[in-house]
Amino acid sequence: MFQTLYKKCLELAAHKSSNFYLGLVSFIESSFFPIPPDVMIIPMVITKKNEYLKIFLIASVFSVLGGIFGYLIGYLFFDLAMYVIEFYGYQDKVENLKLSMSQGSGFLAWLSILFLAGFTPLPYKAFTISSGLIAFNLPVFIIVSLISRSLRFFIVAYLSYKFGQLFTEFMDKHGSKWFTVIGIIIVIIFIFIYLFFKING
Repeated sequence: MFQTLYKKCLELAAHKSSNFYLGLVSFIESSFFPIPPDVMIIPMVITKKNEYLKIFLIASVFSVLGGIFGYLIGYLFFDLAMYVIEFYGYQDKVENLKLSMSQGSGFLAWLSILFLAGFTPLPYKAFTISSGLIAFNLPVFIIVSLISRSLRFFIVAYLSYKFGQLFTEFMDKHGSKWFTVIGIIIVIIFIFIYLFFKING
């Protein structure tokens, strides 16, 4: 199934209405769809280099809107939300998170995890829905999603613009690893800055 959906997304990237389909895939990927927008962003930028900023913006905006939709699924539709969470195998993590949030120790941890989910190959939709399940602060959720998704899609779009097919080959071989490494480094820097200001504030 995943391979079929992957090929379909590649076909949509070559469609005359590819911008519309990119927005659609970006939206639904943030709440339930398994194929990330990167699959469409890379070939679209390679064929339409002068539009790489537009492509990046479409993916970013609709991904964040889809994330808000995922949040609302978690907040309003418990049974549906848990079905998606269980599909991705994150039910235990959600329960642990609820416990830590109730004890006041989970906010910073979830903030970091949410950023990583938006920036790395982690299933972002599992974390948008989980954020709704635990009633995580919505404005903070939107800001973190906007930063992480925009940063990820800008890097993908810009490097596709600069290096074309070479970047496609790099992503196929090493993309997941390097996005994970970069995301963890960013989170560590953020935590150090947060703790520094907290201690000296």
